[in-house]
Amino acid sequence: MSRRTSRPQGPAAPRITSASPCPCGLPAAYGDCCGRFHSGGAAAPACEALMRSRYAAFVVRDAAYLLRTWHPGTRPPGVDFDPAMRWVRLEILDTTEGSAFHSTGTVTFRAHYTDDGRPDSLHEKSRFVRHEGAWVYSTAVFVD
Repeated sequence: MSRRTSRPQGPAAPRITSASPCPCGLPAAYGDCCGRFHSGGAAAPACEALMRSRYAAFVVRDAAYLLRTWHPGTRPPGVDFDPAMRWVRLEILDTTEGSAFHSTGTVTFRAHYTDDGRPDSLHEKSRFVRHEGAWVYSTAVFVD
């Protein structure tokens, strides 16, 4: 996801522990799912896993992980989190390639959020590539 904002930092991210349900939507605890990628304990094995972990990083406001998993050719200098925005649900709509046997892949998704309490969503087709052996986010096309 490439959503950025210039609003000032606000309240802290929602409190998610390693035992909390993972925000990415898979039926696993955060520590066993995306949390292990965020901590550096493992690398996402496929572009869908990276997409899910990047969504979860937006939920927990882990800017370091987002930047670390962004291709250096398209990576911004920083990530600003909108204090009025709360990510609430991720839907994976389609994937192409992006497995251990590929060097590129795409994930089309809809990320649902509220902005100042108003529901909305981001519909995007993200492109992922392998960089130095790891999956990284490269670019995106907004579908809506």
